Amino acid sequence: MTSAAADQIASRSQPAVSPSLWATHLKWLGFASLAILAVFWRDAADMVRTWWTISTYNHCLLIVPILYWLVHQRRDELAKLTPEIWLPGLFLTSVASLGWLLGEAAGVAFARQLGLLMMLQGAVVTLLGPTVTRGLIFPLGFSFFLVPFGEAFVPFLQMVTAKLSMVFLGWADIPAFIDGIFISTPTGYFKVAEACSGIKFLIAMLAYGALVSNVCFQSWNRRILFMAAAVIVPVIANGIRAFGTIYIAHHTTLDFAAGFDHIFYGWFFFAFVLILVMAIGWPFFDRSIDDPMIDGDRLRRKQTIQTTAQKPATVMAAMAAIVLVPVLWTSILAAQTSPVPDRIELPEVSGWEIVDYQPLYPWKPQFDGASHQLLGRYRNRETGEQVDLSIAVYDRQAEGREMVGYGQGALVPESGWSRNRALDAPAGADAMELIAPGPVVRDVVSFYRIGDTLTGSATAVKLETLKSNIFGGPQQAVAILVSSEANGDESPLDSINAFLTDLGPVDKLADAMAGLR
Repeated sequence: MTSAAADQIASRSQPAVSPSLWATHLKWLGFASLAILAVFWRDAADMVRTWWTISTYNHCLLIVPILYWLVHQRRDELAKLTPEIWLPGLFLTSVASLGWLLGEAAGVAFARQLGLLMMLQGAVVTLLGPTVTRGLIFPLGFSFFLVPFGEAFVPFLQMVTAKLSMVFLGWADIPAFIDGIFISTPTGYFKVAEACSGIKFLIAMLAYGALVSNVCFQSWNRRILFMAAAVIVPVIANGIRAFGTIYIAHHTTLDFAAGFDHIFYGWFFFAFVLILVMAIGWPFFDRSIDDPMIDGDRLRRKQTIQTTAQKPATVMAAMAAIVLVPVLWTSILAAQTSPVPDRIELPEVSGWEIVDYQPLYPWKPQFDGASHQLLGRYRNRETGEQVDLSIAVYDRQAEGREMVGYGQGALVPESGWSRNRALDAPAGADAMELIAPGPVVRDVVSFYRIGDTLTGSATAVKLETLKSNIFGGPQQAVAILVSSEANGDESPLDSINAFLTDLGPVDKLADAMAGLR
């Protein structure tokens, strides 16, 4: 007897799964999912708003119907399986709830939204059981693409694009000089902006590559190779795009090159890349269009139904407690007061005088939701060196009031300023070089004070914020930025270091601004 025939006999020997049993479990799952979305509606709404308003994540709007299609593909095979309540699934819900708590405490939207998604996944695992979960493993994994991510890779991709452009410019025998993300040629001065990093297309290609790998391939080796192509080809293509813009500008004009880039590359080039990736993978597709996405009979034979049935009401109550405890805990801690002074002023610094703030190119750090924010310019009475001091004070951090994050601090999106490179920073600080049209160069040294910690690390700020929001304690936070514009051959960092020496301990200044000293 063949293995296939044995499988058919074994399958026929098992009783059919009652449709009413599936209906019952799906009702529980629907109720649990709606309840979770109702409790965390702000995070869900933020995700949808991000999909709709930020072009990098517009593709997420397609993922929801794709998930429905993926489940529908598996419907007939899933119907052969017996849904069951599985208590270990509550562990996934607990991990997700803890992740949401950490994200809420640290002010990290990604962690909160990931926690919300994993709570919904935990409900699936708990209320449908491990065998059904195996049948849904790819749709559940693919749903991670609903969570917006990737902004942290933008600076890295900008550098990769700039260096690839330099390689291609060398091959084209066009003289060029690179300075961070800026490229100079005899034609002009080019910047690999955030929008030119390629992150938009790369994230969409990751999702598309994962979908094609599952639907069109059965071999894991072929899936891995296709995913590698879905990552490598767009990155190289984006380098070609940047090079093409510079090449066209070199042989025509800057205005013509900019227009050509927006029209041709924006609409046609990456469509061509998408077709290219598919053309590379097409000859190697090894899944027939009639092949089922999962083998329900095989999963059914391996399924072991629990002999002791769990009461749905008890499981739902446990899930509700797991989900609600972190929400209640953060609400209690948020009610604590953390007062700051009603008014703050720029400090007096020995040897320096406050003068009118007249930057060569407009620059103002952004700290949304700060209780107080100051920006002033100091001039050394002896040397004439000029340094700018920015101070932002928070009585507490919350959603929309994070001291660090995208768009917060020295580098403000759409302001004309770009981050060029990291610099050597004093202890407890972060330093970077910014460039604006002109070009105007500005060095910025950033200090962040929260609790007893003085740091320049955004990660350290998030961790300290998380600790104070979970365990209680002072909620006040202060950002102190010292910056200077380049003037001739003199390094702005020299002026900044001289100012910091005369300013004295930054942590004491921060505590005084927060009313803690």
